[in-house]
Formats: sequence, structure tokens, C-alpha cells
Amino acid sequence: MNLDPPALRALYPPVHERALRKQLAALDRHCRRFIELSPFVVLASSDGAGRMDASPRGGAPGFVHVVDARTLLIPDAPGNRRLDTLSNLAGHGRIGLLFMIPGVDETLRVNGAAVVTREPARLAPFAGQKHPPPVVIEVRVEEAYLHCAKAFMRSRLWSDAARVERSVLPTIGQMINDQTGSDAPAETDEQMRARYAADL
Repeated sequence: MNLDPPALRALYPPVHERALRKQLAALDRHCRRFIELSPFVVLASSDGAGRMDASPRGGAPGFVHVVDARTLLIPDAPGNRRLDTLSNLAGHGRIGLLFMIPGVDETLRVNGAAVVTREPARLAPFAGQKHPPPVVIEVRVEEAYLHCAKAFMRSRLWSDAARVERSVLPTIGQMINDQTGSDAPAETDEQMRARYAADL
């Protein structure tokens, strides 16, 4: 049975006022600096039926361009061509972002409205890239707030002691062959990295 909101709230102490007050309607200097240092963001979106999707995006620190306190530009980089996120945004237009900085346990959450655009002015900041994007996600910021460090402290995500050797899992080629029932030779990690290199 799914709990209704009042029943859920009754299970927890009242929210701290600080947790409510830290939510901003626009990016302040701390949010902007966080984005400038971030090489990684997770984009959450949904389609018209409410089916959710979360997609990782990465680049050099600051690859997400801050236009002003209420506007972000996210370039689309070569990927798997499924266009899940872009299709969701083109059809539904809501987005949630989680920015991360390696070694920093706090994260930055940004929520708002988004459009997928090819407007020259929005493409211009990325014109000099190795792979200029065919489209840009323009985000209209509605909420921004710094998220506490507890999840990263619990997970020890940035700790060398918590690192897992890649060899504990099969190669991605082997796993995809198993999932798709393919009898083709599994791509090695070295072959995968060489294939990806052209798109980085």
C-alpha cells in the first residue's frame, strides 16, 4: 500500500526551517560557482505519461553554460542516439538536475522548465568544441538548492578505500550480449574505449 502524503509526513520529524529557506528561485554566486566546477550532472525527465528517466552527462568542468541567474545551457554530446531525455523534454518540458564535483560531498539540485533548441544564439557558446552540439537544452531555473553531504558520506563515493575494481563485473560487452541474447564475440573494454574515443 502506498502511503498518502499526510501519513508519510507523520513518520518523520518536522522539516528544519533551514532546509526550506535554502531553496532559491534563481542561481546565486555559490550555485554558479558549483556549476562552473562540475564536470558531471544527472538529468531527470519524464514523458507525457509520467514515465521517468535519469541520464548522466559529462564534460570538462563548466561544460554546462550559465547564461544568467535563471538560465542554463546544456550541450548535447554524442551518445547512444536513443534520445530519451531529449524526447521527454521536447514533449513534456520539465527537468531536474543533480550537479556533482569530484571530491565534494555536497551536490547542487536544480529544477525547472526546459526546451530543446537549435537557436544560433544558444548554440554559439559551444561552437568551438570538438563536437559542436546539434541541439542545446535550455533550462529555465525555478528552484536551486545545495544538498547536504550525507548520501556521499554514507556511500564514501569519493574514497579510494571504497573503490571497486572494474573486474568484479563482466565487461559491458559481455553484459549486453547476455541481455540481448547475442552470440557475437563480446567487445573488450579496450575495444569499447577505442570506439568511444572518437566521440569524447
